[in-house]
Amino acid sequence: MSTSASTPASVPASTPARRPVIRGLLLVPVKDGLWRVSNPSGMVLGHIERRTEADGDRFSARRLLAATRTMNVGSFWRIDDAADCFR
Repeated sequence: MSTSASTPASVPASTPARRPVIRGLLLVPVKDGLWRVSNPSGMVLGHIERRTEADGDRFSARRLLAATRTMNVGSFWRIDDAADCFR
């Protein structure tokens, strides 16, 4: 997959700035390296955050439990795997 003109240079081609649907979920960029995850009806399920570590980028999934409460679900090598936590 190539990087589009709207994708910031700091985002790898595998994690475009806006990826309309991953496995039935909508990922909307909130800021560089942070996406809001919602279902097709628009209900917000949580967030995925990209973190750069010594061995590469990791994607942390946080599920929204209440308006102000989240639960860490896990950290993954691929954004697609992090998105699976919300299905």
